[in-house]
Amino acid sequence: MTNWVPGAFYFARSGKHSNGNTTVVQVSTVFGKDPEYWTVVAIGSDQHYMIGDFDLFVAHRISGGVSSPAGCRIASN
Repeated sequence: MTNWVPGAFYFARSGKHSNGNTTVVQVSTVFGKDPEYWTVVAIGSDQHYMIGDFDLFVAHRISGGVSSPAGCRIASN
């Protein structure tokens, strides 16, 4: 596992849970502090998913905010 940070937000994709669309998730330690118990939770949801079900990638920091990674479109509702 890469050095993900508990509580941090990441862009992620999952064919199982988000139809391959890019979404924002937060790494959660609700089930335990040991990395083997970490999960991810989608923003606006209380549903936790296995961290291995998602491909997580880091957002690019820009002045005044965060942008999506190159080539990714973040859907808005």
